[in-house]
Amino acid sequence: MISKEEIIKNLDILIPNPKCELIYNKDYELLIATVLAAQSTDKRVNEVTKVLFSKYSLKDLANIDLKEIENIIRPVGTYTRKAFYIQAIAKSLLENYDGIVPNNREYLESLPGVGRKTTNVVLANIYDVPAIAVDTHVQRVAKRLWLANEDDDVLTIEKKLMNIFPKDKWSRLHHQLVLFGRYICKSQKPLCQDCPFVEKCKVTKN
Repeated sequence: MISKEEIIKNLDILIPNPKCELIYNKDYELLIATVLAAQSTDKRVNEVTKVLFSKYSLKDLANIDLKEIENIIRPVGTYTRKAFYIQAIAKSLLENYDGIVPNNREYLESLPGVGRKTTNVVLANIYDVPAIAVDTHVQRVAKRLWLANEDDDVLTIEKKLMNIFPKDKWSRLHHQLVLFGRYICKSQKPLCQDCPFVEKCKVTKN
């Protein structure tokens, strides 16, 4: 097994300045970008939102024809559904919070297309709320480093990580695990030669 101290220490060395790779200037932009990132990549989302947010304000997004949104976000996949989510989110934020993304988990999770993972990302980055968002990268790394079982779902993994690591490390660790999984502990052809945990990794052991 790998101790939490070993994981924290090595990730701090490997990824000393972790941060969200989604590009945004306003709080609602991060929320929408995170929704778009589902089953897509941050790089592709950034290309799409650069156009979307430069062309339309939140008020515009709440009122324009959905086809206008669809045409821009098409590259991220499932664009019809995501366009609907964007407009519904924009309308709700304007109607309920004057266009501001609130520090309100229950409200955010009630929005279409916004689940626990997206809410964790938004609250951690905008309000510094301690949270661990479990995406495909975090899920993969947690299982390979023996922090979770193969059949654990994302909520179970989140709870396990929260129990293992100190609360004041959660948000930083989340970003480190995402970046570690994205660039080193990749799904296909992981860069094991660059991994400080390679001798104890589940993949290596098997």
